[in-house]
Amino acid sequence: MSFGTFSYPMPANEPVLQYAPGSKERDALQKALAELKKKEADIPQYIGGRAVRSGDKHPIHPPHERNHVLGYYHAGTKAHVQQAIDAALKAKPTWEAMPWEERAAIFLKAADLLATKYRFYINGTTMLGQSKNAFQAEIDAACELIDFLRFNVHFLSEIYKQQPISAPGMHNRMEWRALEGFVLAVTPFNFTAIGGNLPTSAAMCGNVVVWKPANTQIYSAQMFMKILMEAGLPDGVINLVYVDGPTIGDVCFNHPDFAGVHFTGSTGVFNHMWATIGANTPKYKSYPRIVGETGGKDFVLVHKSADVDAVVTALARGAFEYQGQKCSAASRAYLPSNLADRIKAKLVAEVETMKMGTVEDFGNFVNAVIDEKSFDKLKKYIDAAKKDRKAKILTGGNCSKKDGFFIEPTIIEVRDPKYVTMCEELFGPVLTIYTYKADEFEKAMDLVDGTSPYALTGAVLAQDRSAIDAATKRLRHAAGNFYINDKPTGAVVGQQPFGGARASGTNDKAGSMLNLYRWLSARTIKETYNSPVDYRYPFLQS
Repeated sequence: MSFGTFSYPMPANEPVLQYAPGSKERDALQKALAELKKKEADIPQYIGGRAVRSGDKHPIHPPHERNHVLGYYHAGTKAHVQQAIDAALKAKPTWEAMPWEERAAIFLKAADLLATKYRFYINGTTMLGQSKNAFQAEIDAACELIDFLRFNVHFLSEIYKQQPISAPGMHNRMEWRALEGFVLAVTPFNFTAIGGNLPTSAAMCGNVVVWKPANTQIYSAQMFMKILMEAGLPDGVINLVYVDGPTIGDVCFNHPDFAGVHFTGSTGVFNHMWATIGANTPKYKSYPRIVGETGGKDFVLVHKSADVDAVVTALARGAFEYQGQKCSAASRAYLPSNLADRIKAKLVAEVETMKMGTVEDFGNFVNAVIDEKSFDKLKKYIDAAKKDRKAKILTGGNCSKKDGFFIEPTIIEVRDPKYVTMCEELFGPVLTIYTYKADEFEKAMDLVDGTSPYALTGAVLAQDRSAIDAATKRLRHAAGNFYINDKPTGAVVGQQPFGGARASGTNDKAGSMLNLYRWLSARTIKETYNSPVDYRYPFLQS
């Protein structure tokens, strides 16, 4: 039994290593990359703390090097999903009863292992498996994931402190329980940190989890699972399975102990999940929590007073870092007519300096898109724009999947603000720009707000403070993360809690207390010290 209130103060964000030539971290990362590429990994599922090999092996190739094999993962079946649920429910009573300080220690140790012993391996598996350059891997797989673990421990400790008042003669207390059942975590390919946060934020609250990562993120997901196990995570608390979406949904969404889903992925998939869960509500012991961060068509709105160089940098980084495969990536830009020519000229010149290739060459700013399906989709949009009189390719547009899934950073200029690439989510290195009349900022804001069903991130660039004020108010519901004079990407845990609304999700703000509340079920307990012994109240007296 614990006797004491233990303190978990607000942590500092994990420092970002720069990997400059000659630095120790650059040498260490290059060694880790070479080591990882030397051996073919045999990657099992992890169910109930056991490595489970199905024998149905699928190769993992770097998206930028299709002929190389990093290893093979063992694909799962419905039976494995059921085994994962059984293992989770078996672990649940002990896990949710474990003192908070013991649970917290596991995740804080995992954060320290990430920051030290495994930093270059989690970055290396992310670089090779997901085609991220060294800096993009560092800010994601190392820093953001470390921050999620440390900040969530702090946030949860603050939630546990929140207690009701007590009147004389009684004591009231709030018990922050885990949900009744298991949580399903479905995670995307593009951020190792999201892959780690979705299962651990729920588990930290005392829940048990079935974790299904995207197949294209398995290489780094299994590395993080090993780190959690080394940190002391008990068997069955998080169970890692490799199955397709319909398989996981068919088993989990029909199970009476299904308690919630923590999801990041496409809007279409999330909508289907929501409909299925709604239809199955009578089957469940409790109403499930449905938490999702979905698509985006993120905007950059430039005012006539903006600084040209700031705009160019915001667009170059915002649209093309990690090949535009960020939920928050700048995908559509609105330029004022007085600045448009200068912005376009400088932006094209900057983009044409970006080198593209493998992740091992640290001089490459751009790497490959994640897989052939993504490549084919993006190429289709680009090819259509080349043939369309309403569109013009300002730079890029070349695509090749000979060695890897490479698509040049591409800028499309359109005359129609409702052109298809201004409206639909592409999820790749394609930026579409539209020029509006400089004195029609109000109309431009209407376009921004009404063009897309999404509302994830957006940015306004202006030197005129009244324009900033107007955009902040007018676009209140157009973005859950709104940036002023910056790119619309790069949210930092504890600084910019992340999430959007409308078709972009439930806006439960990963990296804040708001998200953790969703994985808790409060119970109020009132204790009366001197119980009444007569039902009669004073007002009943004659």
